[in-house]
Amino acid sequence: MGARTPHLDATARGGWIGLTAKHARADLIRALIEGVSYSQRDCLDIIEALGVAVQSVRASGGGAQSPFWRQLLASIFNKRVVTLETQEGSAYGAALLALAGAGEYSSVPEVCRAAIRETDSVPPCAPEAAFYEKAHKTYQALYPALKPIYARIAGM
Repeated sequence: MGARTPHLDATARGGWIGLTAKHARADLIRALIEGVSYSQRDCLDIIEALGVAVQSVRASGGGAQSPFWRQLLASIFNKRVVTLETQEGSAYGAALLALAGAGEYSSVPEVCRAAIRETDSVPPCAPEAAFYEKAHKTYQALYPALKPIYARIAGM
């Protein structure tokens, strides 16, 4: 289905690089989760490059229920990953904005302070964070290297 962020490229495709006979199904599944997490790290890097100081990342939805994935994200982001009392993401956020817009609260920060509560926090694991920092650089090198191949495949 292509990629959207940070590469707006409908021809981009997923794949496994470095796959050998020693790899098992579990390795492929982990690689998928790591790839999605690296893509999210790319988005976080863009936010930080804009000058936004990110102290922690909030996880919600299905993936946030997985302690494994929350720990993986914390180590890949090298940031604390928190879960909230409510698992509603965008709909809850829209309702909070509406409360502020309707004058029930004087500002968005005020309604957020009143309504958003952290329930769990996962810190990054330093050795894993160091490993994933290097691995993320390899991940980032793959898209520009594979881009000409994606275009060729799309033209077939």
